[in-house]
Amino acid sequence: MALLEIKNIRMCYHSLKTETEAIKNVSFDVNDKDFLSILGPSGCGKSTLLNIMSGLLNQSSGTVTFDGDNIRNNLDKIGYMFQKDHLFDWTSVWNNVTLGLKIKGLLNDETIARVETLLSNYELTKFKDHKPTELSGGMRQRVALIRTLALNPKILFLDEPFSALDYQTRLNICDEMFSIIKQEGKTAIMVTHDISEAVSISNRIIVLTKRPALVKKEVNISFKNNNLTPFNRRKENEFKEYFDLLWKELDDYND
Repeated sequence: MALLEIKNIRMCYHSLKTETEAIKNVSFDVNDKDFLSILGPSGCGKSTLLNIMSGLLNQSSGTVTFDGDNIRNNLDKIGYMFQKDHLFDWTSVWNNVTLGLKIKGLLNDETIARVETLLSNYELTKFKDHKPTELSGGMRQRVALIRTLALNPKILFLDEPFSALDYQTRLNICDEMFSIIKQEGKTAIMVTHDISEAVSISNRIIVLTKRPALVKKEVNISFKNNNLTPFNRRKENEFKEYFDLLWKELDDYND
């Protein structure tokens, strides 16, 4: 059984006069330890779908199940990263990464040790007393990811997590986040408008149509060398082949 099952999701927005269908009939599965990206034209409902999948938004119809149970009964298994890091600049990195644990009453010797291990593994221990304003954009995203991982979620939802960064930083943090997510054994679902980003980091890509969104194509991403970093994937012949395939799918909307 798939870890996450999305079946016949439909989302409509209502006003006094009209009904606007944003998502029409979307179905697919997410397997354990997948890194799945969702691509689609601007305004097609990618982030709306992500919010439904994560239980943040109620769909008009259809179901989202986690290990066979309603996703809303499993919100403690979910970690969510937004486009902005939403760190509190007035307090330390340590206080930022432990905030969720404090709110949930889970800050204890075991979880403190876990956070300290995460900070050590990903080279942030010496910055734990710094404030986020003293960190680079890439380091801030690393802190935001560790804050999410501190609660030990089973699945991560990433809403264009690199979009606020400059190009070079995006390449670096993409490698770093991929490494962290893989090493921690997490399943990840990412919304992105960047084809290169999706091909470099994912093992599966879902392409949505323009609004109302349907699944247009599902592409499995596989490289001969399975140990490549996202940056090094970009140098391979397979990368161009996948890019051209996905570009064609998205370019059809401009015809």
